[in-house]
Amino acid sequence: MAHLKLGEILLQQGLINEDQLRESIQIQKRESGRIGEILIKLGFLTEEDIVAALGSQLNIPHASSQNNLLKSRVDQSLDKLVPYDFAKTNLVLPLGKENNNLTCAIDDPLDLLMLDNLRMVSGCEISLVLATRSSLVTAIQDFYTLARSNIGMSSALPSDNLAAEMPVPAEPKVGLKDNNNLDELIEKAEEPPVIKLVDLIIRQAIEQRASDIHIESYKDKINLRYRIDGVLYQIPPPAKHLLLPIVSRIKILSKLDIAEKRLPQDGSIGFKMGERTVDLRISTVPTVWGEKVVMRILDKGAVPLRLENLGFNEGQLEKIRKALKRPYGLFFVTGPTGSGKSTTLYSALHEVMDPRKNIVTAEDPVEFKIDGINQVAVRPDIGLTFASVLRAFLRQDPDVIMVGEVRDLETAQICVRAALTGHFVLSTLHTNDAAAAITRLMDIGIESYLLTPSLAMVVAQRLARRLCAKCKEPMEPNPDLLGGLKFNADLIYKAAGCDECNHTGYRGRLVVTEAMVIDDTLRELMTKKASYQQILNAARKNGMDTLFEDGLKKVEAGLTSLDEILSVTAL
Repeated sequence: MAHLKLGEILLQQGLINEDQLRESIQIQKRESGRIGEILIKLGFLTEEDIVAALGSQLNIPHASSQNNLLKSRVDQSLDKLVPYDFAKTNLVLPLGKENNNLTCAIDDPLDLLMLDNLRMVSGCEISLVLATRSSLVTAIQDFYTLARSNIGMSSALPSDNLAAEMPVPAEPKVGLKDNNNLDELIEKAEEPPVIKLVDLIIRQAIEQRASDIHIESYKDKINLRYRIDGVLYQIPPPAKHLLLPIVSRIKILSKLDIAEKRLPQDGSIGFKMGERTVDLRISTVPTVWGEKVVMRILDKGAVPLRLENLGFNEGQLEKIRKALKRPYGLFFVTGPTGSGKSTTLYSALHEVMDPRKNIVTAEDPVEFKIDGINQVAVRPDIGLTFASVLRAFLRQDPDVIMVGEVRDLETAQICVRAALTGHFVLSTLHTNDAAAAITRLMDIGIESYLLTPSLAMVVAQRLARRLCAKCKEPMEPNPDLLGGLKFNADLIYKAAGCDECNHTGYRGRLVVTEAMVIDDTLRELMTKKASYQQILNAARKNGMDTLFEDGLKKVEAGLTSLDEILSVTAL
């Protein structure tokens, strides 16, 4: 096996020709990397082609969709023989051990140095199974997640497994508040395996940059999903019998009523992650198969609250910063739920922060706690509404007021009056674009003569996934294939996928924006109660890009893909 090379094997089997091999070797010399990866990138072969060819040539079995070879034994402590860091770095998945022989799945049997290291690390002789790189990445993550939790396996496993030792909790009747059952629930929720599992679920989500954790109950299983860059991904879940202890543990941490299963509940957790504390917002709702829990992760360290980090271009940043320097006026950020409005508002607050200013906020809830800002969490259930907090703020000598959301006429009227009486007010609206914010405010009852002098700027935004810088692939824009769209760049980029981005092709997000400055032309149209279309046309004439136009510019700059922009904006 030592003298064989992958290119020669593929050539022998007629899967590539000499010209293709020569071209790949030239690229390898220029850019480095594995020859197999280069052949795949050039489109000459697929991962399956290479694995099948190597398996046939070297007489090594290979895992495919038709067989079940890529499945690790869960009762042999294989994670101790091959540590996670070694497995992840070298793409090695331990499958099973027989006497002193360890069977492992790998993608490159010609890497003799790695195989020697594997023998040293495990202390075993090695038998091989071949698998594609992408399937190994997923299988390794699944196996070590399960192994580290120690309790995600069936209770039928041997007694050295923590799950087997853990008693299966009886399903309490809905709404039952019997003290014995309650005590039993608390006892199970505080057992070390459950504490470790909940800690692992949260910690892993934070490490993977997730914004939300979904724990869902179905008839025979639990679903565990993380939302990463706006997309939900399935994670290997714990066993069904662990649902009650997991939900109870989360409720205890967030100070919720663990015996109440009939009504939705909301709470929060401060989770220590190394040197920083990450805030978690907890929501539970009753479903037919048990309670669903969603944990929103609020991590200031994940998104530095600075406008320049969010994806605005230079022109947009200049307009926004100029508006934020005004001593008074209304500044709105608009967009649907999940479009990053709160992050933009917090970043704007950082821009205006000054020890000489009194800055107050009314939020539902307070997402990020910021030193130097007086933040109030509204509580409509006791009468502490946005409107009542705003009225109190006006007696607190404020300079800058941030209101989490304008939901009704009363709140909108107080915001407008505050702006007219010398305060700078920032808030959000749920509208599709910037021009619609003006017509929405007028529709709910704000008179044009009040809105015209108070409104300073409206920023509409969406969040688009940012292409992974390590694996994005260039493509020539073809107007015939792209619906006649014209680009100012010779090349645009598309998503590919690599280890860095978990093979999604994207890593992180950026804003796609309309930045509408309220100038004299727009004020005149507002006075005349102009239509939405008239306001939009005037704003574009004044230099505002629509969401779609700004998205295309970010595609041309190689920041995101056309597919992503088409999915988050309208033509």
